[in-house]
Amino acid sequence: MKQNISERSWVEIDLAAFRKNLQFLKGYLKPQQDFLQIVKADAYGHGAKEIAEAALAEGAVYLGVANLEEGKLLRIQGIDAPILILSPSLPNEIDEIIKYNLVPAVSNMDFALKLSKAALKAEHWVKIHIKIDTGMHRSGCRSDKALIFLEDIAALPSLEIEGIFSHFSSAENDPDFSRMQERLFRELIDRIPRIIPYVHIANSAGLISGKADFCNLVRLGIFSFGIDSIGTLTDSLTPVMTFKSSLSQIKEIKLGESVGYQREWIAPRDGHYGIIPIGYADGYDFLLSNKGKVLVSGCICPVIGRISMDMISIDLSAVPKAKCGDEVVLLGNDHPELRVENLAALYNGSAYELLCQVGRRARRFFKTKDHILHSAPLARRDFIAADFGDSKLNQIISSALAKRLQSDEIGDLIYREILRTFFYNKDRDVHYRRGFIHEIRFSDSDNEAYFKADTRLRYSKVLESDYFIVACAASDEILRGYFMRKDVEYRWLLDPSLILNTENFKVNSVKVNGLSLSSSLKHSPEALEIRCSHPDLEQLRGKELEFEINTSTLYPKSSHQLSVFISELTRGVEISFSYPKSLGHVEPVSIFSGQQKNPLLSYNGQCITLKTKADEWIFPLSGVVFTY
Repeated sequence: MKQNISERSWVEIDLAAFRKNLQFLKGYLKPQQDFLQIVKADAYGHGAKEIAEAALAEGAVYLGVANLEEGKLLRIQGIDAPILILSPSLPNEIDEIIKYNLVPAVSNMDFALKLSKAALKAEHWVKIHIKIDTGMHRSGCRSDKALIFLEDIAALPSLEIEGIFSHFSSAENDPDFSRMQERLFRELIDRIPRIIPYVHIANSAGLISGKADFCNLVRLGIFSFGIDSIGTLTDSLTPVMTFKSSLSQIKEIKLGESVGYQREWIAPRDGHYGIIPIGYADGYDFLLSNKGKVLVSGCICPVIGRISMDMISIDLSAVPKAKCGDEVVLLGNDHPELRVENLAALYNGSAYELLCQVGRRARRFFKTKDHILHSAPLARRDFIAADFGDSKLNQIISSALAKRLQSDEIGDLIYREILRTFFYNKDRDVHYRRGFIHEIRFSDSDNEAYFKADTRLRYSKVLESDYFIVACAASDEILRGYFMRKDVEYRWLLDPSLILNTENFKVNSVKVNGLSLSSSLKHSPEALEIRCSHPDLEQLRGKELEFEINTSTLYPKSSHQLSVFISELTRGVEISFSYPKSLGHVEPVSIFSGQQKNPLLSYNGQCITLKTKADEWIFPLSGVVFTY
């Protein structure tokens, strides 16, 4: 996949592998069981939003986060599924828990009282899950006091007990203690005199071992990411994360020379070694010094010497033809020696920790079947627009407006108006017009009640398609619809006194870069649509081209005004109106918005021209009204 990536180091997240792992794990669920996907710690470094979306697509009924901020971020990113905050929340977080419709874990009365009071004030029912301590002795209400605690909580207003849960401390390696925890939890559940929708204690290992069959919810975490923490599922789980870099330097070394800090590796022979431009600051654990292994050109190469903050040295004896720029797999890739759980075992570390710290500087590339869907930086202190795709930028803009204005509602309103103006409510690039010239000439017609109106448009623009539409609408409503369509280049509103036909609205010629376009007509009672195309346009897509559109129509003398509007972001505008002496005095009223609000106005006989400088930007829906 490196041919599409120019990063110093990067992390590939295989969403197809993630969904495959979930499908395997779902096979262990009992008929009455659903699953909650753990996405805390940015889904163990895999990307919380992307993992959440994939899990929900596979049937997850809940998401699990560690704290308010993680849940809040998912909400801002557009995730509307139920989200459980697994760790204890603080009282000062209550208002935002309610605001973002998050589900807190409750294990003490003081927090519950404050939550109830705030929910009552907000006129909002808050769902909660009661956390029970069955022996891990971390958070949670003690199991021997839980029944009374639960009834006290149930009596509080505006709180709904939606779930009750506990947590195995040693599901992977202490079955006896896990059975004791399971027994305590079951005994408690059997004594509760009310129905609680969700009951859960089992994690991934608990599910595989068949524990807590009486529960109806299972929390899936480490296994879903392809990490076999119990040592029996390696063939069934595919690592979702692969951490990669490239060889930045290849050097010779002589027998007896050392590599790295403290001279902890001494060359046993003459040879070559390579430098990888990442280190423990990138999340490759320092404890893998002289123990880690990487993959170069399909060959395993050992890490030699101490891991530095920003560099790793590797023995290239197995790859004599290695060259600078060659891809290096640091972990993942489903290679046995590079699986996270096996690398962590080399230094008696934790696979959880290694996953969470991987690639602290590295961009995440989300893919499925080797097709890159999108990418995003892991984290930055400063905002850099180029780091993000269109959808992410939309979220950032919307959130920034809401934060600045201290109102989600007003921020969203303004953001939507911006989109409507610039994007026509469509997710597309902004392609602006340049050198926009709109000439309108009124002359006497055979019908004494109407002027003949000839229009000529000239401008430069990036061609987006192999065709475009020139449209004439019979009503304001239909005209507004044409402003929402990106394939319409020219729009005209026909006076309702006229019959909508090609005699009253004619397209005389349409050219793109000198090519005369052919046209085809779509006629309805509401509109005329003239489709303009040419076989050569397909080859010109994506290039800036010269457009010219010439039309003729009739305009009622009784109107007393002519409005001309700019429909797209435009750089450099010139609008001219030529008219016969019989029209009398004409007054232009400009309504320009952008860099120039007062364009240069000039009179030349029976012609009025409004003009901006060639490099000045004018916003859509700017224009001029000629009154007479």
